This record gives sequence, C-alpha cells and structure tokens, in this order.
Amino acid sequence: MEEEEEAPLLLPTRKSEVVGGVSDYRGRPVYRGSSGGWRSALFVVAVEIAGSFAYFGVSANLITYLTGPLGHSNAAAAAAVNAWSGTASLMPLLGAFLADAYLGRYRSIILAGALYVLGYGLLTLSATLVRSSLGLFYMSLYLIAVAQGADKPCGLAFAADQFDPEHPKERASRGSLFNWWFFCMAIGISVAVSVVGYIQDNVGWGAGFGVPCAIVFCAFVVFLLGTPTYRLPAPPPCRLSSPFQANLEAKNEEARCVLRLLPIWASSLAYGVVYAQIMTLFNKQGRTLDRRTIIGLELPPAALQALGPLSILLFVPLYDRALVPALRRVTGHPSGLTMLQRVGAGMATSLAAVSVAALVEGRRLATARDHGLVDDPGATVPMSWAWLVPQYAVMGLADVLAVVGLQELFYDQMPHGLRSLGLALYLSVMGIGGFISSLLISLIDALTSATGDSWFADNLNRAHLDYFYWLLAALSAAELVLFLAFARSYVYNNKIISITAQKH
Repeated sequence: MEEEEEAPLLLPTRKSEVVGGVSDYRGRPVYRGSSGGWRSALFVVAVEIAGSFAYFGVSANLITYLTGPLGHSNAAAAAAVNAWSGTASLMPLLGAFLADAYLGRYRSIILAGALYVLGYGLLTLSATLVRSSLGLFYMSLYLIAVAQGADKPCGLAFAADQFDPEHPKERASRGSLFNWWFFCMAIGISVAVSVVGYIQDNVGWGAGFGVPCAIVFCAFVVFLLGTPTYRLPAPPPCRLSSPFQANLEAKNEEARCVLRLLPIWASSLAYGVVYAQIMTLFNKQGRTLDRRTIIGLELPPAALQALGPLSILLFVPLYDRALVPALRRVTGHPSGLTMLQRVGAGMATSLAAVSVAALVEGRRLATARDHGLVDDPGATVPMSWAWLVPQYAVMGLADVLAVVGLQELFYDQMPHGLRSLGLALYLSVMGIGGFISSLLISLIDALTSATGDSWFADNLNRAHLDYFYWLLAALSAAELVLFLAFARSYVYNNKIISITAQKH
C-alpha cells in the first residue's frame, strides 16, 4: 500500500509492455516505456502553464485598462471583468460536451491553441491601434473565452489520461498530479501578474498584451512536439446520434453521477464569488496604498496578485509532502483528507480570507479619513501594501484546499467518458461565481448610489468595499453550512473511498 501512495516522477517500466485501452495519434498500440507518464504529462503542463500565464497576465490588470485607456467607471469595469471571466469559466461546459462527444481531448487542445494565438494577437492589435477599437477589444477577449472553453476541461483530463489507472505506480502518480498541476499553474500566474503587470504599467499595453500572445504561441508548438508520446483514449461515441444504442444502465449511472454532484456544485458557488474579487476589487485596493518596497521599487498594483500564487507555491509542497502523510496516519485515508473534507476546509479558509479583507479595508478607510484624504482619490493612502498580504495568502491557501479538491472530485466521481464535463462543472463554479459577483456589484451600485456614495464609488476613499466584503463573508458562511449538509449525505461512486470516508 505504501508503494502505491508514493508518486515518483521517474517510473521503472518495461518498454515492450503494451498499454491497454489507448493508442497513439495514428491509432497504433502504445508501449509503457515510450509513452505517457510524467514525460507526456509535462508537455500538456507546458501549454497549460502558458494558458494560465496569458489569461492572468491580461485579467489581473484588466480593470486598470478598462478604467484607464477605455474610460470605464469602477463599477462598470468590475462588472465587465466579472462577466468576461465568468464567460471564460462557463464556456468549458460547451467545450467539454464537444470534446467528450466529438473531438476528443487532444483535438480540443489543438483547437484551443489556435484560438488562443488568434485571440491574444487581436487583443495586442486593439491596444496598438492609434484609435482604440472597443469592438475589436471585446471581440478578442471573448475569443479568448471560447479558447478557454476548448482548453480548460481537457488539459488536466488529458494530462491525467497519460497515467494508466490499472498500473499501481502510475495510478499513484496520477493522484499526485492534481496537487502539482495546481503548483505549476501558480508559477505561471505569479510570473504573469508580476512581469506582465509591470510591462503594462511601465512599457505599454501593446507590449503587455503581446508578451502573453508570444508565450501561448511557443507553448502551442511545444504541445505539438509531444504528440508522438501521447496516449489517446478510444474516440468517443457521439452521444446525440442514437441514445437507444447505448447500454441503458450505463446511461443511468452517468446521470446518477452528475446528479449526485449537483448539490455540491451549487453549494460551492459562493466560493466562486469570493474568488472573483482577486482580479478586481483586491486590485483596486492595492492601487491606493503605498507600494514601495524596502529597496525603493514601487510594485505595480497587479503584481500584488502574485501573493496568492506565491502562497500556493509554498502550501502545495507542504500539503502534498508533509501534511498528507501526517493526516494519513491520523485518518487512515490514503489522501489524508477525503475530497469533500478538503473542499470544506477550503471554503472555511475563504470565509476567513474575505473577513480579513473587510477588516483591512476598514482600516484603509479609517487611515484615509485620519489624514484628510477622503476627497483626494488620487492620493496614496499612508498605509503599506503589506497589509494586503494576509488576504491574498489566506485566499491562496483556500485555493490549495478547495480548488484542487473540487478538481479531483469532479474528475474522479465522473464516468471516464464524461471527465471533461466533470472538470467543466468545476470551472463553472468560478464562472457562475463571476456572474453572481457582477450582478451583485451592479445591483448594489445602483441601490447605494441612489441614496449617497456608492459602495463602489470611483473615489475608493468614499466607497465601502468593506461592507461588500462583509456581505460576501455572510454568503460564504451560509455556503459552508449548506455544503456540510450535502457532503454528509454524499455517497462516493468508488466503494473503497466510500468505506474509508464513512469510517472517518
């Protein structure tokens, strides 16, 4: 058992051993020693790191571009960013269906790569035109959202497909993939929000959008180079052509798997609402603070978002290599915590993060009042950017717990042919959370501006982001209660996991 729980990166294999149930890109049998495993998964990881780098390189500072060169108000810009990010997180539902029913994951990733290059290329063009084209700008943004739809439900699933679940060591490696996948994505995000944000603020928006375009192009080429090593599952059947041809019991089981997950999905939406604030309101908070470092360098506001991914880079190794073995000895569960326990712990942590954000914002407003800066929106509040570190760091820890837990849950608990759909459902938590955040902001802005200063006033020293954060804390608390109720009655579709979970 202990051997199965480890996840070594280098696996001794017999090169001549044929792997069942998969083929290469030409439909030929593949051999264990020359295909799949970490080697093939790393090609997929490369393109996904680039995708995260590009997406967050744009989204992290997008509210600044909207309120700056494009002239949007704070509320309109935050709503627009949330609507776009929500769309990008919902499109995987369509992309997963097309991948599972028609294209397969490999072809879907190729389609996504082409759309990424086109979308980021047009975004760069829109920022370099003498007269900025709002239509071209939004067209390129939503083209990127479509690319996300083809890519995100397939990338992690295709990487996981490179490990044979019937092979003990490869199965253990696949279990570890989910933690290290998130670790690698955090690298891409932390570099993006730091480097790309600096370029956007100090060199120009054309260069700031051009760098992500170049990165996704190079990663797309790398992904294609890995093609000879990939293990491709058998082409999926079209699920619309003739449902009566399929085994009725298998269809019913697929439906039961999805229905069992829906309450968990619904009770996770408030987490997506809190997550949406990282790219928008957390950014606006940071822009008002003293961002000088001890060496005199002023940090771009978007660079503060690197604090979350940096905390992920710290917490993932600690969780995977230290906390899991310790918890395993206590709970007897191979992963330390069950998937639902991990998600619940993440939700509680996100509640703590948004509560900390509310307290910090309350202090920022008090500092602005004490120094007579309430009516000076352009002034720097004499309060260090370091005050924002806790909310970013705690949110990073919440991601390590909840996001990775949701990824694994929605992959593991779906039938093999619907695993892209499972990951799309996980992504839609963030997408619908973004839409709910956009709706809340628009509604609250309309209500509060009618009776005085809006909670999201352009002059943040007269706004009340702290009230909004406390509202999100209340929603998070209600979410946690619902989640615990649904999780208590959830029955895993894996009998071994179910028995272990019931014991603990």
